[in-house]
Amino acid sequence: MTAIHVVAALIALVSGAVALAAPKGARVHRGSGRAFAYSMLVMTSTGALLGALQPNLGNVMGGVLTFYLTLTGLLAVRRPVLEYGPPDAVATTLAVAVCGLAGTRGLVALGGADKDGVPAGVYFMFGGVALLAALGDVRLIRGRRLQGGARLTRHLWRMCLAFWIATASFFLGPSRRLPAVLRHSPLRPIPVLLVLAVMVYWLVRVRARSTRLPTSEALRSPA
Repeated sequence: MTAIHVVAALIALVSGAVALAAPKGARVHRGSGRAFAYSMLVMTSTGALLGALQPNLGNVMGGVLTFYLTLTGLLAVRRPVLEYGPPDAVATTLAVAVCGLAGTRGLVALGGADKDGVPAGVYFMFGGVALLAALGDVRLIRGRRLQGGARLTRHLWRMCLAFWIATASFFLGPSRRLPAVLRHSPLRPIPVLLVLAVMVYWLVRVRARSTRLPTSEALRSPA
């Protein structure tokens, strides 16, 4: 299982970088985006299982949260009009579970009693992201139908944030994961920050474009 996790992670990092840089909606973006999404689903599910076997609750929560973000980001572009369905309900359950568990473990970590040695800030970050995403799901649960810019925004921020978590785990995690030349490099945070910067850039572009175009045209805007 470890080998599958590592291979999927490498595919996700490469394909995610290509999808992020490629023109949105173009063939390269669609192909690399599919490779990224499916490899992320494999990587995060195997990562969560490995974390459960160690056991390491921080790894389990990180894997489940990133799986949820990837799955809901993928579902957002699989349908021209997004409505809440059974797959979304399963995903929301995962987000709520992560939110509750991360908040509880974060409070425990503040008291210095976290057995996995995970900083409280990491737990609270997981819980905050899960809460924000679950609140977005509430709009769908209440019957709202997402299309145009709103649908693309949901896709973009969830996919980009999943990629950011994977990038941060690789570049800022245990240095043994990196080639020797990069292990003590001060440049390690740059890819992590770059993912956030590109995410903001595309979110602003999609937002601006969707406000200028009618709904029918916004549906065809680059994803």
